[in-house]
Amino acid sequence: MTSTTTLATRRLGRTGPTVSSPALGGMGLSGVYGQVDEDEAVRVLHAYLDAGGTLLDTADFYASGHNELLIRRALEGRDRDEVVLSVKFGALRGPDGRMSGIDARPASVRNFLTYSLQRLGTDHVDIYRPARLDPAVPVEETVGAIAELVEQGYVRHIGLSEVGAETIRRAAAVAPISDLQIEYSLLSRGIEDEIRPVCRELGIGITAYGVLSRGLIGGSGALGGARAALPRFQGANREHNGALVARLAELAAAKGVTVAQLAIAWVAAQGEDIVPVIGARRPDQVATMIDSGRVSFDAGELARIDELIPPGAAKGDRYPSQAMADLDSER
Repeated sequence: MTSTTTLATRRLGRTGPTVSSPALGGMGLSGVYGQVDEDEAVRVLHAYLDAGGTLLDTADFYASGHNELLIRRALEGRDRDEVVLSVKFGALRGPDGRMSGIDARPASVRNFLTYSLQRLGTDHVDIYRPARLDPAVPVEETVGAIAELVEQGYVRHIGLSEVGAETIRRAAAVAPISDLQIEYSLLSRGIEDEIRPVCRELGIGITAYGVLSRGLIGGSGALGGARAALPRFQGANREHNGALVARLAELAAAKGVTVAQLAIAWVAAQGEDIVPVIGARRPDQVATMIDSGRVSFDAGELARIDELIPPGAAKGDRYPSQAMADLDSER
């Protein structure tokens, strides 16, 4: 399947780069929701890049560096300057693969970046961001360390991830912030009350992940890989959330699109400062994702979607309790 839609471009905040929208998230290509053949994963990345996509989102802890190596392979022979690499760092893993905290100390920032540059096969990262707020390190110190890397040419822009309004203000007082990466979807609208207004006040863009709620929206909802541990996929929560999403089917059919495309387009319609980050595991999913760009809404349709899935209607937290406790954005 080949997309017939031209990717839109949006600028990440007042100071960030201009990127394609939607962006392609790399996490799902490194086994989080089930194994993906490496050759197929490269074909997915190539499908996005060949369609004019520019923004690739990854992290050094996605399969302990595997995702960065995969992106390096996909970029071989291509113009590095045509791609915007957004990299998260700081999440710690043990040899068993389990997460074991966050480290955003200045010395660690430099160390993590050194390894990412090697794995990615590049001399700079376009956007560099701590994956979570390190409770033991003032955000000013972390952002200051990245700002030094910007001055030295190893990083182009500073991003944040899953932090609350107060932390955003503190970070932005140290150095320009291009964008906040945070979950935002029809089932996760918590940023609308305080976080999104602060970002707009400060001229910070939003790269929205979890747009399809890890497959609850427009997917099979199967409990493969990491989904089995997520509260929204458990028992009565799963049934309730599935019923919510089913309410979108009639509107999607009337517009001649899939429920997934409707949900992606809804996030994009919430503002020119928002770029959805979508995962794909097959080239045809890339085409479907890109074709969401042809979906538009009038005021009545947006109001109808709010009626079908009101803010806060989903049941179950975004993550298990321990992971939720680590989110500055949820405090």
